[in-house]
This record gives sequence, structure tokens and C-alpha cells, in this order.
Amino acid sequence: MLYVIYGIDAPGSGPRRADARPAHLERLQALHREGRIAMVGPLPVIDAPSLEGGIAGSLIVAEFESLDAAKAWVAADPYTEAGVYASVDIRPFLRLTLS
Repeated sequence: MLYVIYGIDAPGSGPRRADARPAHLERLQALHREGRIAMVGPLPVIDAPSLEGGIAGSLIVAEFESLDAAKAWVAADPYTEAGVYASVDIRPFLRLTLS
């Protein structure tokens, strides 16, 4: 099943985010290689097509065996371990096919 992982950055966590980013991206690449990523990306602070205003958080939509598996993946993520996120919401997600 797909799960939405919605992480909101803690104030002042930019340097921790930068330090943990390579390891975080490697974990996302591993999910991608397994065909489990539906969508992933940062949440810009401002309404712009770049990250010039900074990053407010992250959105990941990926396949996991269960909600518990998604929670375990987030708990072991470098951004979580580095204290980048002030909060993380994890929800099951049903993708609709529109015709």
C-alpha cells in the first residue's frame, strides 16, 4: 500500500538537513530502485519553483508493507535521527485513476 509521509522541519534545522541530506537521499534511492517511490520532494517555504526561500519540510509517497513499516522507515531516516523534522504525519494513501 502507498503511504504519505509529510514532514515539517523544525525551526533552524537547515544545517542539520544539509548534513543529513546525502544519507537521506541514499535511502530514497534504495526505495526508488525497488520501484516503491510514487512521488518525493521538498516543500519550499515560498511559492516559487525553486528553493530560494528555504525548505519547510518533505513529502514522500511510497509503498510499504504496512503503516508500522512506514513508521519504522521514518524512525530510521537520517532526517529524523538528526532532528530535522518538528513533526511527521504518516497516512495510508489510495491513488485514484481518473478517466
